[in-house]
This record gives sequence, structure tokens and C-alpha cells, in this order.
Amino acid sequence: MTVRVTLITPATSEALRGVRFDDDSPLDPEALARTEALAGAVGRDLPAFASPSLRCRRTAEALGLAAEPLAAIAPCDMGRWRGRTLDSVAASEEEAVMTWLTDPAASPHGGEPLRQFRERVGAWLDSLDDRSGRIVAVAEPDIVRASLVHVLSAPDQAFWRFDVRPLHATDLSGRRRRWNLSVGRPLTHDGDARTDPGVPPTT
Repeated sequence: MTVRVTLITPATSEALRGVRFDDDSPLDPEALARTEALAGAVGRDLPAFASPSLRCRRTAEALGLAAEPLAAIAPCDMGRWRGRTLDSVAASEEEAVMTWLTDPAASPHGGEPLRQFRERVGAWLDSLDDRSGRIVAVAEPDIVRASLVHVLSAPDQAFWRFDVRPLHATDLSGRRRRWNLSVGRPLTHDGDARTDPGVPPTT
């Protein structure tokens, strides 16, 4: 059986725009309007999930998806850094930030280590082995990055090398824990997420 997973990043929120560790801030009004204009571009009848964050749930709703919030694809727990900007944390805890960026097993913020987070996301993807057909998940950018590291069997440090943009789709196609991928399609009505050109069948 082959499962095809389309990961959709949420529309821009104040936290995303300010490079701030998410504090569950709402979507920007302009971003919400752009998302609502894309309603139906993904396919309304597909099984759908969402990261439990407000911006992912609201993005899914605006796209017309009846998405189930899923703890397995919750964003990385950033502990006491939640709600702060990266610049402010770096200014007061420069050594801790460097540790966080270079040691995937470290948790200087008191939350979830990057490696543990990546393993959690990978376990969710591998749990889809017994499914077939398409599913859609509106997921935080860090979920998309962790998914790419997992499906490519890349080192944890590759997490920092992926540029993930708002309202873009990443298609994963897999069977028996072997995955192919197509990265970074902008959502449009002309090239919607119901199709995944460039993703060959997995053998």
C-alpha cells in the first residue's frame, strides 16, 4: 500500500513574521484573507490533520479542511523560550542558543530536544504504513523540516538547512517506510495539492 501525505505550512502569523518562538498568536488578517481565497485548492474530502497550534488549525479551517488536531505533529516544545524572539534569546543566552543549534540532543530551553522531536515526527510518518491513499496535514514549518530529515535519512543537523515558506505544500509518497518527496509547491487553484507532479511511485 502507498500513502501520499501532503504537508501544508500555515499562513503567516505575528510570531512567524517576527521570527518568534510560537506563542499561539493568530493569523495576520491579510494572510487569513489569502488563505480563504485558496479554499478548496486542497480537496475538501481528504482525511486531514493539523498541528494543534492556533495558526495551523485556523489555516486548515480557512482552506475548508475538517482537520483533526494531532498531538503527534505538535510543534517542538521550546520550553521557557516560547513567545520570545530568537534575537532576544541570543542576546541574553548566546551560549545556550549555540548549544541548541549544534547539539541535537541538548535542551537548553528546558523543552524538547531536536532529536527527540525529529524522532516523534518520524514515528508518526512510519505509523502511516498501514494506510493507503492521500492524507493532508497542515503542519508547522518545524514539522516539515523534521519530516524531510526523516524521509531522507539525513543527519539531524540538516534540519537547519531547509527553507520552508508559508502556504506551501510538500508531498511525501511512501510504502514500507521508504519515501519519495516533492518539496515546496505554493498552493494555487491551478496547481492544487490534490495532485503531486514529480513524485514517482514508490517500489
